[in-house]
Amino acid sequence: MTNDYMGKRPALAVTLSILWLVFIGGVAFFWHLGSIGLIDETEPLFAEASRQMFVTGDWITPFFNGETRFDKPALIYWCQAIAYSIFGVNEWAVRLPSAIAAMVLIILALYTIQWHLAREDDLEQTTRPTRRWLTAALGAAIMALSPEMIVWGRTGVSDMLLVGCMDSGLLCFFLGYAQPSQSEVKARWYLAFYVLIAGAILTKGPVGIVLPALIIGIFLLYLGNAKAVLREMRPLTGLLITLCLSVPWYVLVIWRNGEVYINSFFEYHNLERFTSVVNHHSAPWYFYFFVVLLGFAPYSVYLPLAMARLKFWQRNYWRSQERSSQLGLFAFFWFIGIFGFFTIAVTKLPSYLLPLMPAAAILVALLWSDLLKGRARGNEQGAMGNSQFPIPNSQFPIPNAQCPSPHLFFWTGWVNVVFLSALAVAMFYVPQFIGSDPAAPNFRQLLQQSGLSVVGGAVWLICAILLAALLVRRRYQPMLMVNVLGFAAFLVFVLTPCLFLMDQERQLPLRELSAIAVQAQKPSEELVMVGFKKPTVVFYTHRHVTYVKMSSVAAQYIQGKAAKKAQPPSVLILAQPKKFPEMGLNPTDYENLGTNGAYQLIRVPFK
Repeated sequence: MTNDYMGKRPALAVTLSILWLVFIGGVAFFWHLGSIGLIDETEPLFAEASRQMFVTGDWITPFFNGETRFDKPALIYWCQAIAYSIFGVNEWAVRLPSAIAAMVLIILALYTIQWHLAREDDLEQTTRPTRRWLTAALGAAIMALSPEMIVWGRTGVSDMLLVGCMDSGLLCFFLGYAQPSQSEVKARWYLAFYVLIAGAILTKGPVGIVLPALIIGIFLLYLGNAKAVLREMRPLTGLLITLCLSVPWYVLVIWRNGEVYINSFFEYHNLERFTSVVNHHSAPWYFYFFVVLLGFAPYSVYLPLAMARLKFWQRNYWRSQERSSQLGLFAFFWFIGIFGFFTIAVTKLPSYLLPLMPAAAILVALLWSDLLKGRARGNEQGAMGNSQFPIPNSQFPIPNAQCPSPHLFFWTGWVNVVFLSALAVAMFYVPQFIGSDPAAPNFRQLLQQSGLSVVGGAVWLICAILLAALLVRRRYQPMLMVNVLGFAAFLVFVLTPCLFLMDQERQLPLRELSAIAVQAQKPSEELVMVGFKKPTVVFYTHRHVTYVKMSSVAAQYIQGKAAKKAQPPSVLILAQPKKFPEMGLNPTDYENLGTNGAYQLIRVPFK
């Protein structure tokens, strides 16, 4: 690419990259961020614990509904409480830390990919700025516009903050590792790595340092340069920095709560989750293969080829390469390190694989970069023309240790077509697959009437047809962009309206009944939820809620309060209407304060 457009206009390249990041990050993480209510069960637990910190000024011990909450360390609560102080207590503030963490991660990923390719061009004594910037932009888009990143980047829980700290730290490690040996910048990147790992520890505990250590360890052992890298990293100094930033809060919370915190957080939420099934979250060993397939869809079909292009079994080849050329290999060990760690763990959840999604995006982006490199070399030789690869049974014009055969691009493309076609068919029939949900009894009917499933099926079917047309014409380069644009269209025109529909049916009734409860509740009057536990009610009422699972137990509870002549002589009960007869309550025994969706709020006077 001797007449490289971006090469002549570096300021334009930077400007377009910034605009691209604002666009994809805005659509993926900030668009309608606070437009729907909090989603039971987990999100309001974090939101309310953070609100308690903000209101009480107790920044050490998290509380929810009057009880300590030791599930996660304090950083997510601090971030949400700070957001409350700036934007008020609302859904936008709850989710803002997750969205910012995701945004920072894709910015750093774009920079890392571009820097890696720039160094590669320097080593090959070529100039291909357009390839560098396009690959980096595509990598950032794939990272942002993937299901797992979308879900957790828009949810007010600790998962994305952990990934933002830990994965950004891994990128900082690579940028430090790949710098020239005498560069002053190297130490700064390593310092950023240690600071971010401290943030990961404060977000989710020991896993924040165990996973990065595992990934970096197997990467360096594979290359055989662990001693040299550790010397330049100054691990003792780095560990001291990490501990000084992360340990003080643990010391304070243990000093205040003692053995209760140690048993709850370290033993139950860390050790037991790895060694035994917690909260019935068990799954077979192959569970995470399906999580990657769907959580990184539709780009997941390219992952086998993206890994194969590395030829990671050729250890001598990789050991002879410059450090700056090893980003793909680092992303590979990043991916398999997290995948293997959580496959071994007994408790399994889809969110556990969120930290490997950025690595997957880097792998696929570098695969696409090979397409541009192959075209550039072909153009230089006059052998390929029109930005097309040769027919599937030909070879690249110049052999390259990391360029897979066009055969593999061709057949992987057809797998992509089949996968998108299957998604289209599934979308057409998705209303029939939805089971009955007592909390949203009319959702299936509303979804069918909305036609959103048909729109979703059409989006993926059009993408499949476009990909098939590109494959017939042997035009491989636009294939990944078709997937990106297809997912963006699916997010805007299908997924977001579906979320509004689900919120209207499932969460809005609880918010409106919570507002009624706030207005109707007398001083010291208790609010009891019977038959289910919805933490959103605690957040939206800003009041203590008593949860009672069994109707018979609720009846005894009310009778006991009546016998004690509790004041005021009544109680508010939020439940499904069918629960009241089970509690021995007739319509004449209570005052109906409101009915909405699947729920009813009543006041029961003591007799």
